[in-house]
Amino acid sequence: MIKRTLCFSNPAYLSLKDAQLVIKLPEVEKSDVPESFKQETIRTIPIEDIGVVVLDHKQITITQGLLEMLLENNCAVITCDSSHLPVGLMLPLCGNTTQSERFRNQIEASLPLKKQLWQQTIIAKIENQAAVLAIQGVEIRNMQTWANDVKSGDSDNLEARAAVYYWKNLFADRPNFVRDREGDFPNALLNYGYAILRAIVARALVTSGLLPTFGIHHRNKYNAYCLADDIMEPYRPVVDQYVLKLLENGNSYYEITNDLKAQLLTIPVLDVEINGKRSPLMVAVGLTTSSLQKCYAGESRKIVYPKLL
Repeated sequence: MIKRTLCFSNPAYLSLKDAQLVIKLPEVEKSDVPESFKQETIRTIPIEDIGVVVLDHKQITITQGLLEMLLENNCAVITCDSSHLPVGLMLPLCGNTTQSERFRNQIEASLPLKKQLWQQTIIAKIENQAAVLAIQGVEIRNMQTWANDVKSGDSDNLEARAAVYYWKNLFADRPNFVRDREGDFPNALLNYGYAILRAIVARALVTSGLLPTFGIHHRNKYNAYCLADDIMEPYRPVVDQYVLKLLENGNSYYEITNDLKAQLLTIPVLDVEINGKRSPLMVAVGLTTSSLQKCYAGESRKIVYPKLL
């Protein structure tokens, strides 16, 4: 089942009643309008239908009971800063019935296994980057060569070489574009899309009984989501391709508007190919994290990653 992604960008009272997220509008609740009208403005959403909640306004009030229920149902809760960019991520502590065993398998994974898993990850990432460039009519034979030449652990750092070529050619109408989190547009679009993707991956890792903190390759001691950052790498080109489509539609975005956020929040339902079948991204991520868990458990040696359609 595809879970819903909700974004609240205006003042709101969020609470829980009968396993439903209840949405009330402060301006209505504080007004002198008839009680019948207030009841008509209240909206409810089943908790079991929600996968990600984005809180993007300083005047949002959310109850502890609602947070508890969201987390118990493996929902990821994202908070945004004054620039409307995601700044925090809340995940459930327990998402799987055999979690302690899976934690142990993950922590005890051998270095050779991690290097092989990272090799597979980078191959998938470069192949998907090449697919995005091919759609743009860019020469990709070098990208294909680099993907084929990735060694265990990517010891030659072909990920970086491919990235230089990729970002240089991705936005043809922006020859001076530099991929930088603090850089000019469309960097902000990419940042927002990646934040949604990161939440989806982190949520799927917890659901699969894995610790998002302990990565395959990323080891930053200040990063609580190293494994999520590892696993999302082959999925990043899906976000890149979607941002390209937004720009190609003739839209000139210089700030993240509510309309734009609404479009970016459809990322979880974008279709990809995985295991030879068409699948929504959120479902595909679950297949990826499940396959990773099997690798840690010694049941497999291959992570299942998506291909772009």
